[in-house]
Amino acid sequence: MAKRKVQRRARKILGEDPVALVWCEIHRPIPTPPKDVHRAAGKGRLKSRHHWLWYVGAVVFCVVVVPVILVDSLGRHVDRWLWERGRGAQASEPQTPSDPQRSGRRRSRETERGHDPTDQVFDGDWNLTAGQLLLRWYGYSTSPQRLVMLTRDRISVAASPRRRLSPTKADDFQVVTEFTLDQVRIEGDTGQPRGFATFRLAFADSSWLELGQLGEPEDADHFLRTVSG
Repeated sequence: MAKRKVQRRARKILGEDPVALVWCEIHRPIPTPPKDVHRAAGKGRLKSRHHWLWYVGAVVFCVVVVPVILVDSLGRHVDRWLWERGRGAQASEPQTPSDPQRSGRRRSRETERGHDPTDQVFDGDWNLTAGQLLLRWYGYSTSPQRLVMLTRDRISVAASPRRRLSPTKADDFQVVTEFTLDQVRIEGDTGQPRGFATFRLAFADSSWLELGQLGEPEDADHFLRTVSG
């Protein structure tokens, strides 16, 4: 369960105890919006800022791993060239002809998947509530994590200004947006596999936003039981 300081902070900023709360994230990359829509929304950040250790790892990969891969690849090409020269091989290896029908079916499946709303993070309309919330998501905090709190008459989304945080201990979060229950409802099912559970914020204008990476199993279970009841 969330620590007492989280519960106390939630009670303080809400003015009452939340019925349920859960830390969550946008569990898929935010798609690229049209340039004019992004510009009109202030051209805000569309992805989180990486922790400094990520940059250290990237530098190590480029300085150490990439040269090793290149040297190994060059060595294999030289060995192959010497072997082919020794045998007098001049012809290139035959290529397997592609099956146009199979390729067409694959492209068709990929196209259908791209338009499948169940495989997207939101409904796709940037001008509706969910799309506008996505455009402002990282303007509230560079951390992807948000605390969704449900009370008797509203749903509040809170964020911590810190880039990295412990969801069970964070006590500096602030409410960044609120909705009344006639503006949004939460759709979620119990019994989802832990680590893969998701829920949706379904807005009155028919837009929706899917959230996942639910923190703290007990909080997540209680939250999903509450919204599905």
